[in-house]
Amino acid sequence: VQLQASGGGLVQAGGSLRLTCAASGDISPIHVMAWFRQAPGKRRELVAAIAPGGRTNYNDSVKGRFTISIDDAKGMAYLQMDSLKPEDTAVYYCNTQAGPLGMYYWGQGTQVTVSS
Repeated sequence: VQLQASGGGLVQAGGSLRLTCAASGDISPIHVMAWFRQAPGKRRELVAAIAPGGRTNYNDSVKGRFTISIDDAKGMAYLQMDSLKPEDTAVYYCNTQAGPLGMYYWGQGTQVTVSS
């Protein structure tokens, strides 16, 4: 299983970015897809997670600003990030629990930098 994350970049505070995660390989069934982030000197934290069927979970710091969505038939997950703040600056990682054994997989990170 491979996860490919994309969509990061540099944006001014108040701006928006959309991250995309593409999963390939033996990913059926997908149990959950999620985005984590890790800022310099901080622990990796959950940003948002979604299960097929639409059940979601958000970090309190992004509620109302970020929206996670999934196309489980295609193995794709998206993170729409609006009203970005400098404290959202981090490397964002895609994660999935997938396959017949329900194993966890990580993608490479994509850098998100929000300037003030």
